[in-house]
Amino acid sequence: MRAATLPLTALLLTALLLPSMLTGCAAPPSAREPGDLSATSEPLRSILRSRPALAPILAGAAQYRPQILLGWFEEGPDGRQVLRQAGFRDGGEYFYPASAVKLFAAIAALERLAELRRETGLDLGPDTPLVYHPLFEGELLVDRDETHLAGGTVTVRHEIRKLFLVSDNEAFNRLYELVGQDRLAASMARAGIIDARVVHRLAEPRSAEENRRSPRIDFRGAGFVHTVDERTSEPLDPAPEVIGLRIGDAYLAGDGRVDGPMDFSTKNYFPLVELQRGLCRLVRPNADCGPGEPFALAEGDRELLLEAMRLYPRESADPVYDPAEYPDAWGKNLLPGLTRRIAQADLEIHNKTGRAYGFSVENAWVYDRVSGRGCFLAATIYTNADGVLNDDAYEYREVADPFFADLGEALAIWLRRPEAQAKNR
Repeated sequence: MRAATLPLTALLLTALLLPSMLTGCAAPPSAREPGDLSATSEPLRSILRSRPALAPILAGAAQYRPQILLGWFEEGPDGRQVLRQAGFRDGGEYFYPASAVKLFAAIAALERLAELRRETGLDLGPDTPLVYHPLFEGELLVDRDETHLAGGTVTVRHEIRKLFLVSDNEAFNRLYELVGQDRLAASMARAGIIDARVVHRLAEPRSAEENRRSPRIDFRGAGFVHTVDERTSEPLDPAPEVIGLRIGDAYLAGDGRVDGPMDFSTKNYFPLVELQRGLCRLVRPNADCGPGEPFALAEGDRELLLEAMRLYPRESADPVYDPAEYPDAWGKNLLPGLTRRIAQADLEIHNKTGRAYGFSVENAWVYDRVSGRGCFLAATIYTNADGVLNDDAYEYREVADPFFADLGEALAIWLRRPEAQAKNR
């Protein structure tokens, strides 16, 4: 994976070299006043203006660090669908992607299974039971998952379902370990995702060296046991330079408080444009989603991912989740606003959210069955009024959730605009 001087630089070079693949991206934030929509391309400018409630967030770039990227398909000269994109402050500064990165670990895990099948000739698949051996001090052998009602085993399919249904961190960590940090980076790079970095487990503090290590994993199939030995990934290229890596006024660490901003230079990084183009490759593998190759997924593996992304937790029979704890909007940030204008039964949403350190992230494909229109929406907002990180005092409910709801309503207005409905009657 190559390094870049700035993620925005890479994006602008792509736009210059491949104008048919990327159009309408917003100008660099430094080129205009924060919240100024005049430089935002259509149709995103009209979408954002349709909900006045969004204006305070869009104008509060210094406080909220909002970034929004709309993607839609147009027909290219050869009849192939081409992804078009328009952004507001996309690439403006660093944001922590949190659980939004989990999508790419799930994709890479299925690619890794296919690779192992080719190498071994064994019937290794998403339902093959896995055994994770201890890697670090204090860990135990893991060969059971009591949430898996069909057998109680650890499998890639079940980890993927948990990862999307309730954003399970342990499920992500297991897939991350199965793939390895370097293979995950290679999977993304093949798909044209070259500036992103996924370099650590989630909710499990480890050193950079420890995050490059993966445990011994046994595959226990019908009549065979195949072992993947403990390994250490090759180091990745240096991280790209990004604006705004030092965040906040203070942070909690251990039992104390550290005054001064937290340094995010060693944490995961994923620009909105690459989050969206990666989702595009999964949702529409035959479309032109920009530079790079399609993910190496069999159709059955792709359907596994799409189903897990689409389902609400209450719809899952294995694992089972309490809808009181995990309501429909729990992992679909745009849903409350979308349903102000469109019946939930008429919507399909394939997405992955993220939330940590005051950052909230959405990366979604939204399809309206009535109008026949679909679009991508990737967005992030930072809500941390006291400036202290790790204190769990973030304004997620008060600010972030209403922001995404208003975005969802604005998107629904556009999807249901009269000409779209007339066109699809």
